[in-house]
Amino acid sequence: MDFIEALMHYEFLQRALIAGLLAAVGCGLIGTWVVVKRISFVAGGIAHAVLGGMGAALFFGFSPLAGALAAAIVSALLIGVISLHWKEREDTLISAIWAIGMAIGILFMAATPGYQVDLISYLFGNILMVSSTHLWIMIVLDLILAVTLFMFHRQFEIVIFDEEFALLRGVPVTFFYLLLLCLIAVTVVLLIQVVGLILVIALLTLPAAIAGQFVHTLSRMMIAATLIGVLVSTTGLAVSYETDLPTGAIITLIAAALYLCASLGMAYRKKRHKLQAVNAAGVNNGAA
Repeated sequence: MDFIEALMHYEFLQRALIAGLLAAVGCGLIGTWVVVKRISFVAGGIAHAVLGGMGAALFFGFSPLAGALAAAIVSALLIGVISLHWKEREDTLISAIWAIGMAIGILFMAATPGYQVDLISYLFGNILMVSSTHLWIMIVLDLILAVTLFMFHRQFEIVIFDEEFALLRGVPVTFFYLLLLCLIAVTVVLLIQVVGLILVIALLTLPAAIAGQFVHTLSRMMIAATLIGVLVSTTGLAVSYETDLPTGAIITLIAAALYLCASLGMAYRKKRHKLQAVNAAGVNNGAA
């Protein structure tokens, strides 16, 4: 009740709530593809390479968010090319890009005078400091994601599930795979303000992973993941406000707890169905 009352009076909480809702859209739309394609490690490489762009942007006097977006797109294209052409060394090369990006970011942070509170907030997330400008940026990024996926949904689906069939149909597999990675890069930037660079992969993948245990079509999975993202971000914001603990960490823990509960529940359900099937077979054999 304290949180609801505060929400009615404090504008920063209202902006935080809207930011969480906008981030949930990215979780649902893009997180679904990351989980289905099983490219969480690729997404992690993109996310952590972003630090280099943020540090460089801050050093040269630009917005860290602009640097994050530029670095995310560049690293997405690099990692995409690596994934397509160097499968045997994919994990090593992606790890190298991951480490290089973070190392460059740390060096630029060290070379920039003063205590960089803005960059620290991007690293660990601070949804309570979201400005109106950030909200408009998030709205634009969400629109880019939604429009692109709507226009090319069929092509993405073919590329994700059957690359050989896509090639036979004349679908440019390389282009759409790289485009998907660029959309992941945009989503990473979208989520950075909410949970920070360190925890961004958890929020990107966990809602979709939870949804994937209950629904089995892409459209329903996207809707369910979005709703779960809304639930997680709103609950995390409320708990964070009441306990005065970091919001990004609370959101991530709630998402992880839901995923653990869903996984255990599904495992129990499958085991129960298996035992029922065995018992039914035993009864039938006895009757025969």
